[in-house]
Amino acid sequence: MCLGIPGKVIELNKNEQWAIIESFGVRNKILTMLVDEDFDIGDYLMVHAGYAIGKIDIEQAQQTLQILKKISEPEQE
Repeated sequence: MCLGIPGKVIELNKNEQWAIIESFGVRNKILTMLVDEDFDIGDYLMVHAGYAIGKIDIEQAQQTLQILKKISEPEQE
């Protein structure tokens, strides 16, 4: 099973095909050569193993981030 994490593009280098994304307050440099859609700063990308694998819309990104946050929190009794 693979897990992709949505990340918001905060810095972009289209010539060298990389971006800095932010997810859960953590910033990572990722490679973008697998994304075949146009994207820019402020867009969300689905990221797996250091590679952006696709652009996703903001609603889908926010829903996914909420679900991941919920399942990562300790269960309250």
